[in-house]
Amino acid sequence: MFIWEAILLGIVQGLTEFLPISSSAHLILIPKMLGWKAPLLNSLTFNVALHLGTLLAVVVYFRGELVEMVRAAVRAGLKGDPWGEPKARLAWFIMLGTVPAVIAGLTLEDKVEGVFRSPTVIAGCLIGVSLIMGIAEYWAVKHREIVTMKLGDALLIGLAQALALMPGVSRSGITIAAGLALRFKHAEAARFSFLLGIPVILGAAVFELKKLAGLVLDQSVVTLIVGMLAAALAGYAGIKFLLAYLRCRTLYVFIIYRLILGTVVLCWAAG
Repeated sequence: MFIWEAILLGIVQGLTEFLPISSSAHLILIPKMLGWKAPLLNSLTFNVALHLGTLLAVVVYFRGELVEMVRAAVRAGLKGDPWGEPKARLAWFIMLGTVPAVIAGLTLEDKVEGVFRSPTVIAGCLIGVSLIMGIAEYWAVKHREIVTMKLGDALLIGLAQALALMPGVSRSGITIAAGLALRFKHAEAARFSFLLGIPVILGAAVFELKKLAGLVLDQSVVTLIVGMLAAALAGYAGIKFLLAYLRCRTLYVFIIYRLILGTVVLCWAAG
């Protein structure tokens, strides 16, 4: 078993899932750079298991809002006006905004597990998306609240989320950047990004349940659970930190970090 490695990767996953610096890039690169050869720690299945931890974190953090959205959606549906309440509309926007990522995931599954995990591809995504984030941060006038969101906004952010199948893109990074480009405030863009991630993370976990069940039947179960719990605790802290941070600050520190990391990975891959 690899308990300490799993804890470290769980903490990394929990923080980087919500900070816009790409969790998948870190989960792939850390074992490679540290020479960890354990198949479990380098597998997409372990990656998904850690995502279950961050799913728990985001559901717990937004539990009140999620309950309100479900109640509003049911209430509005019974009235025959599913778009009639702001919380009901938000629930629909999250569901419809998830569709592009589902289509992309089913279409590109083989590449996600193969060529997309190349260090060179990861470095290119880290640098390329940092430039997109920088443009959105610099040019956009950010004043909108989530209550002003329209279906077109949700679909555009959903399309951006589909790009996060490529390690190095960062689901939170690309969706927050899309939100900023649509003139949403920093914290509002981050809030919608986190809520939009719930169906995607859940869907990926369900898709991998057969593999996860197989792991539970062998000695890897403790490693798996410890990693998930570490991811959940770190994820909750990451959400709380980023929402507070973005209420009065920008993305530039994360943009700089991504540029530095991307450059380091390129040099490492070339060497």
